Amino acid sequence: MSEEEGVGLSIKKTAASTGSYVLRPLVKDIPLLADGRSGEARITCVELSEENLYVGTSQAEILHFVSIPAEPEDESPAPSYIFASRLQPSYNAQAAGSASASPGVQQISVLPSVQKACILCNGTLSFYSLPELSPAFGNLTVHNCTWVGGVDLSSTAATEEHGVVVTICARNKVRLVRIGDEARRVRDIEFPGCLASTRRGNFACVADSHSYALLDVENQQKISLFPISSLDENLGGGKVESISTTTDPATVRSPSSSRPFSSEGPTNGKGHGRSTSLGAFVGGLGRRQGSPQPRSRDRSSLATLEPPLRESSPSTQNRTELVPETSNLVPSTPNKPLPVLPERSDSLRGLSPSRSRPSETLAPHICSPTPTEFLLTTGIAAKEAGVGIFVNLDGDVARGTLQFERYPSAVVSDGIGIEVEDGASEEERKGFVLATLPQVDSDSNHGIIEIQRWDTDDGGNKEFVEVPVPASMETGHTSESRSLPDNFGLRSVNTTVTVHFSEIGEMLRGTRLRLFKDNSRLKQAVESTIESPAEEWELSRNKEEVEFGRRLSGRMGSIIVWSGSSLWWIVRNPLAMRLDAAISGVLKRVPEGHSDNEVDRSSIIRIINSIRGQEASSETEFLSLEYIRQKISLVLFADLITLPSSSSSIQAADLRITEGLLMEGGVDPRVTLSLIPLLRQEVIEGRRGIWIHAGLISVVEYYRSNIRKSFEEIVASGMLNLIKRYLGAWRQRKGFGSIADEVEVFQTIDAAVLRVLLEQDSRESRTSKPSPTRNELYALVDSGVDCFDRAIILLEDYRRLYVLSRLYQSRRMARKVLETWKRVIEGEYDEGGGLIDGENEVCRYLAIIKDTALVDEYGTWLAGRNPTLGVQVFTNDSSRVKWEPHQVVILLRRKAPDAVKVYLEHLVFGKKNVQYANDLISYYLDSVLTVLGSSEKARDILARSYESYRALHPPKPTYRQFIVENTVPLPWWHDRLRLLELIGGSHGSDFSYDVGSILSRIEPFEQNLVPESIILDGRQGRHKQALRLLTHGLGDYHTAVNYCLLGGASIFHPTQGSVAPLAAPSQEEQAVLFGYLLTEFLHIEDFSDRLERTSELLERFGSWYDVKDVLDLIPESWSVELVSGFLVSSFRRLVQERNEATITKALSGAENLQIAAAFVEKSCALGPQIEKLP
Repeated sequence: MSEEEGVGLSIKKTAASTGSYVLRPLVKDIPLLADGRSGEARITCVELSEENLYVGTSQAEILHFVSIPAEPEDESPAPSYIFASRLQPSYNAQAAGSASASPGVQQISVLPSVQKACILCNGTLSFYSLPELSPAFGNLTVHNCTWVGGVDLSSTAATEEHGVVVTICARNKVRLVRIGDEARRVRDIEFPGCLASTRRGNFACVADSHSYALLDVENQQKISLFPISSLDENLGGGKVESISTTTDPATVRSPSSSRPFSSEGPTNGKGHGRSTSLGAFVGGLGRRQGSPQPRSRDRSSLATLEPPLRESSPSTQNRTELVPETSNLVPSTPNKPLPVLPERSDSLRGLSPSRSRPSETLAPHICSPTPTEFLLTTGIAAKEAGVGIFVNLDGDVARGTLQFERYPSAVVSDGIGIEVEDGASEEERKGFVLATLPQVDSDSNHGIIEIQRWDTDDGGNKEFVEVPVPASMETGHTSESRSLPDNFGLRSVNTTVTVHFSEIGEMLRGTRLRLFKDNSRLKQAVESTIESPAEEWELSRNKEEVEFGRRLSGRMGSIIVWSGSSLWWIVRNPLAMRLDAAISGVLKRVPEGHSDNEVDRSSIIRIINSIRGQEASSETEFLSLEYIRQKISLVLFADLITLPSSSSSIQAADLRITEGLLMEGGVDPRVTLSLIPLLRQEVIEGRRGIWIHAGLISVVEYYRSNIRKSFEEIVASGMLNLIKRYLGAWRQRKGFGSIADEVEVFQTIDAAVLRVLLEQDSRESRTSKPSPTRNELYALVDSGVDCFDRAIILLEDYRRLYVLSRLYQSRRMARKVLETWKRVIEGEYDEGGGLIDGENEVCRYLAIIKDTALVDEYGTWLAGRNPTLGVQVFTNDSSRVKWEPHQVVILLRRKAPDAVKVYLEHLVFGKKNVQYANDLISYYLDSVLTVLGSSEKARDILARSYESYRALHPPKPTYRQFIVENTVPLPWWHDRLRLLELIGGSHGSDFSYDVGSILSRIEPFEQNLVPESIILDGRQGRHKQALRLLTHGLGDYHTAVNYCLLGGASIFHPTQGSVAPLAAPSQEEQAVLFGYLLTEFLHIEDFSDRLERTSELLERFGSWYDVKDVLDLIPESWSVELVSGFLVSSFRRLVQERNEATITKALSGAENLQIAAAFVEKSCALGPQIEKLP
């Protein structure tokens, strides 16, 4: 990507910093000189206490600024500081020397818990009340002071309840003083020339002009550590010494300890008009330069106190009284010696040249990054490298050393370290050391702040922040272009404030993304729902987002940098700004060997890996991480799309990483889809629009305007599966309440997924069948889509009618389903197919719906196309719509006449409903007679079937079996078989039909319809005629025998499944029929057949014949042998009958005798009876 194009992706026109710290303006153009004064002034120290900013200058003045909160209508919520007053602390002018050589205000130490401030100015320490800096403790002062501060960094509100203990360093000793409503000495420590001190509980790390030492302020012990300059080898370290004074308020008390000390008003010194000497309680810290004091004061509990030097005698006014401290500040740990310091580290030894004394004095620097460690600096010279060494409370080197490019002029630690778990985020816990470096190039107009981590070993990586040093410096009414090394400083102030970054709010707040400018469909969809371009709700939303952004723009800071006449905050670079700047920097670079439009993906991935697994601990951090992840995911995704077509296929790792980042980022999928040609048409903004982080707007707009690929090229690059998986993952989130604009989002997703699958299936179907994507497409529409109307349009455009029908099924739109299937069945083109057996699908579908009108409409339509299937719609027992037979018959006669016969067959043959048998017979007769009347071929077929059957030699099947086995595949032939079955008595004795009507209809075709005539003759009792046709017309002798046995009923139909078989006639009736049959057999033309059939009939059914009658019928020419079987069986039957009669007679006689004997026995038993006759 070219630099010019990359600029388009930047959030701000000015380059943002990728470093860990940035500068933010605090106060500019501070009036270091009062009006009418001349000379040179510079800032020497800075302190902040709540809303009050105090700036010390080299002119021995303190400039007081007051914070004014921003107005609600102000663009930035940052407060402004207004100049309130200019103060001159007390100091001894003679001791300070000339104004040009005097340091001015050296230190400002505020104590918010007791509302006091300690100000060191030109070697004089004075005390003031906050916030207006009015003199405190009767305007007490201490002369010859080198340092003030040393507040216990581990103290809490409970320990400061009775005051704050500060460290006052004089030329000959260090004194601990409790500051509260009054000043009380805690103890004195013998450590002359102390220039710096930092305290943690009972331990204080101090430094003089040559070396560092660790003090146990409770047990009055000291251990020397190492020199400030590594050239100062004469100083030994590790020796434990006692540092207790000759008098201690805890063990020695003098009657004069409560004696008041006089306060002195100012003579020729500078300061407040009511300032007094502080010698009453710290006089012993400096060398006495006035008249000698009484001896009793030397023996007091402050025996070492000496009043400061004054040119006039003490005043008798404004006296104050010093009360010694009688209790310890912190819990005592008696007799605990400090350990001996280990040998000098290699880093120090490496810095030590062969000289015995340094050529220049290095300022000591002490800070305490953790409750158990001190960071000390050492080096060779100011313009050479320096080393930072960590020392714990035991005096041991605690961790690895820090390397500084040059010996720092100020050092500040920030952060508690990532190893400390206190609930804060890792980003906030990171530990840094900030050091100001002296200028090497006199022409440079920037100060340098070196920044490095102290809590991790990051391989010596450092960052540098340039602080501009104004070329114009106040020198009365003139300006000189110069850069002073001591006009640049760094300090951690007492109060932590919120530093506002408007860029964060502008980056993270929500902004509406408008996409319909180049999309007519979207524009129409949006305009149809939005009444005006900027409705009240949108204006209100924008206002809320601005306010929300203002709330997010705060960052806590407590380190101030000054340069020239300006102050800056130096604060942690917000995560969003830092990583966004890194992304913009990568986008501006073109990777080596890549085209201008390609992105250095490895650098982008390194950025996202730097926050992988990082958990947010605040709303701002959460949104920052979300924003960075979303921006990187969009950039990487767009980069894959914009890869030139000539490049090789996309690596699987790039696809996997991009897909994972898209899901991790959680950007609105409509934004992602807006980058893809063709799919951007599916994006639905909705009435409320699409709202994303404002910082993403430029990315989206840039890539939307620069993507030139067609959708076909994207498909060819292998991106389609990524898009499909990404959208599929989003579809699984349906129903999640956390998704804004859920309706529009999932309508867009479903439309995009559908379009991707349609495109992919269309391409795959050209090369492989079946398409692997087809099942995915079916699964999508079967599960239902939110973009229903759009899906119909897409499927119609792609001519996917079967898929469209499945879409309708997902919504239970039965009519639309059937309409679509009807279109396919009737011949409309369906891309991809799918409806293999459409008529069966319609039949099955009609069975599961409950809409009677639809079943009526499409059942009859199907019956008209396919009567068999159509009738199944109305006859299916599992169908949810039930029909009465008469309803179906009426319906089919009106809309599908060809299906009526099929339905009647179902009723008559399937359901055994003889009610409609006559109707069916009529349909069959119509079918058969119509064909016979119009087709000579049909009549020939029947004639040949008779001839063929007669030509068969016994044993042969019945004529019924013969015509079934040799069926003719013609509808009328099938109808004739069914007709024979019906009129032949297949439905039992309960079924009757109009024989006369049928006879009258078939009479013209009597010679062609022989079986029908036989059945009808039998129905009319014309058995001789029926048997004559069976014997001579058909030659179906087996059926003729059955006719006699069955009495002429049920002879031309299958015997299986008969509902109610007809009752067989009596034997007398059968004998009559057999007599008719014998007569017909005796008239068979073929002699051999006649002889064979007659002999067989007489032999098998001889019992139905009388011998005399048979003998009368048999021709005289026949030999007895031909009917011998009949005669033998007849005679045997006669003999059997005679024997049976004889036996029966004998049995009857025996039975008669038994009855007579029983009568006699009964009579005897009863005896005689006499009856009188009248």
